[in-house]
Amino acid sequence: MQQKIVMKVQLTSERCRTKALKIAAVAKGVSTVSIQVEKEHVEVIGDEVDAVDLAKSLKKKLGFATIVSVEEVKKPEEKPAEQPEPIQWASNYIHYPQYPAVQYYYDGSYRW
Repeated sequence: MQQKIVMKVQLTSERCRTKALKIAAVAKGVSTVSIQVEKEHVEVIGDEVDAVDLAKSLKKKLGFATIVSVEEVKKPEEKPAEQPEPIQWASNYIHYPQYPAVQYYYDGSYRW
């Protein structure tokens, strides 16, 4: 079961953003990390990620971190691939039987 955790952190500089990404990326079970700079949110997607431990780690390094939301990520249902219909081609090719090639023998003269 994958879950999406959104946390609000203090992203005042490029250094803070880099720290937040590194801390979130090394957390157990994390598969994807993204940052929304305008909202100052860090989004983490992964399996069995402990949101409280992640928030404590971010708070310890950055000074401020709160959990905004934790929700389950539903995978889109995969539809079975439809097999294309075979195309019926009208053949204009008429099969002629192969006859053995005519064999010519050279008798030593070039007479016709």
